[in-house]
Amino acid sequence: MHICIDVRGAKLYAGTGIGTYTMRLMQNIQSIDKENFYTFFWPNGGYEHFANRENTKVILFGERNKKFWDECYLPKRLKRLRPDVFHLPQNGLGLPFHKYSKYVVTVHDLIPYTMPETCGKSYLDKFTTEMPFILDKSDLIITVSQYSKDDIIKYFDVPEEKIKVIYLAADSMFKHMDKDVAWDLLKHKYSYSTDYILYIGGFSPRKNVDGLLKAYKAIYKELPGRYDLMILGSSKDNHYEMKKKVKALGIEERVVFTGYIPYEHLPLFYNCASLFVYPSFYEGFGLPPLEAMTCGTPVITSNVTSIPEIVDGGAILVDPNNLDQLAQSMYDVLIDTKLSQELSLKGMKRAYQFSWKKTALETIEVYKEVMSM
Repeated sequence: MHICIDVRGAKLYAGTGIGTYTMRLMQNIQSIDKENFYTFFWPNGGYEHFANRENTKVILFGERNKKFWDECYLPKRLKRLRPDVFHLPQNGLGLPFHKYSKYVVTVHDLIPYTMPETCGKSYLDKFTTEMPFILDKSDLIITVSQYSKDDIIKYFDVPEEKIKVIYLAADSMFKHMDKDVAWDLLKHKYSYSTDYILYIGGFSPRKNVDGLLKAYKAIYKELPGRYDLMILGSSKDNHYEMKKKVKALGIEERVVFTGYIPYEHLPLFYNCASLFVYPSFYEGFGLPPLEAMTCGTPVITSNVTSIPEIVDGGAILVDPNNLDQLAQSMYDVLIDTKLSQELSLKGMKRAYQFSWKKTALETIEVYKEVMSM
């Protein structure tokens, strides 16, 4: 088979769930599949490390004037190449109207339909305009959880057999470290030495960081010893508003906004954390809880959408709307060493059932299936 994949999201959306998915899928397919031929659409430079394979060709796209590359250049390339399969991993957005091959798309979630108030207007308009066409035109659809599959069927009445659930995974760099070694590295790199509760995952309203701040305020004075609340993430989105809320709650001396942290340093922060809390209102998959579990960090997360399906006994689940329950669960884990250790072991056991190799193998099977249709 000749399979063409638009992997531009690996670079353009690096650090997001879609960016991580696209990069790891591409890398693992290359390491596994020696039989099929792949053409990757990639934006500008930085492709040398994966272009030197006999069964791989890279076609470069520009990063500016995205509309031209999506609407003019990409369809013409596909018409010329006529691959057996064209796979668009970033929610299928930009899927060409004229079809010269079998179409596979990965739809990660339907947040613009389920929580439109959390999306920017341009993305909301593009997603809701294109998604009916994408789902109709696709031969097979990959999604990342049974919950997301159910959402697609609910909103669009897509036949169940047309949708394949393929889970994501935590990167191999996320793993359990010796606590003393991890702390030594964190102190050396960031001069930080106070125990902390960790949050990673962005500042969109659907992430419910507001709720986390309020739950932390309710318990921090009652905890045995000092535990800061550490919030990782670049200073964008609702970051400034979040700092104002922290000040209004009177906890600015105990909440640490780290700003941007290099991706390769995240395992340090997970491993040193006493607890990871992720009270999101909606996730199509939700990588951060899985990353934390892989590192052996106790996790508290939400009992809604796809999250229970993914953590499946490896974390404490709470109602994200019930801040008393969230606060009590945080308190319980931090005062009970036995509970914390049990959570750590259960989390690792569950997390190691996922791998990017498995994701890639199951995706290759989808390519084979679509060619038999």
